[in-house]
Amino acid sequence: MDAEPRSAKGRRTRARLLEAGKAVFERDGFLQARITDIAAEANVSHGSFYHYFGSKESLFREIAEEVEVRLVSMDDIAQDGTGRGGPIDRIRDANRSYLLAYRREAKIMRVIEEVSRYDEEVRAIRTKRDDYLGVRLESAIARLQAEGLADKRIDKRYAATALGGMVARFAETMFIGGGSYELDRAVEQLTLLWANALGLNESDPPVRRSRRSPG
Repeated sequence: MDAEPRSAKGRRTRARLLEAGKAVFERDGFLQARITDIAAEANVSHGSFYHYFGSKESLFREIAEEVEVRLVSMDDIAQDGTGRGGPIDRIRDANRSYLLAYRREAKIMRVIEEVSRYDEEVRAIRTKRDDYLGVRLESAIARLQAEGLADKRIDKRYAATALGGMVARFAETMFIGGGSYELDRAVEQLTLLWANALGLNESDPPVRRSRRSPG
């Protein structure tokens, strides 16, 4: 990542270049995007671009990282069994949040998906996002198991990778791959798959389940 400018004006200019770069990459794709067009979109000179970014590649990688961070929204899965509506409602909220975020970023995500196939640094950004999400989901699943809400036979690491990957891949298919899916139904089906995979039961109050005696 290129160094942050010290002045407020410099920070504003750099932010405009990031915004302009995103617009141009969405419109033209990575390979066809030109620094001249990005500079014009940001209303700065071609030479000024290099004051803030070393290359088109470095600009794109920073944009990709910002977008990937915004997509990590499923880590608000139930912290315990006493939250608003219980763990299944929290999973539902997280699934909806992720799909809505992906829909907002679908144009640039299409480009990020393409570039990640041949750019190791962009691929590493995606891996970093997946790793972060995986750790958060592992922790959430472990808490649900400790509360007696999730099946304790489940390996939290495997489950976090599989379930997080399922939602991410579905979002890609839905918003990039041209799949015809209705948002509310998608949220409900993904939530049902999550709940069934973890052994959660929406009709069984979380607090009562966590206090139930064995047998």
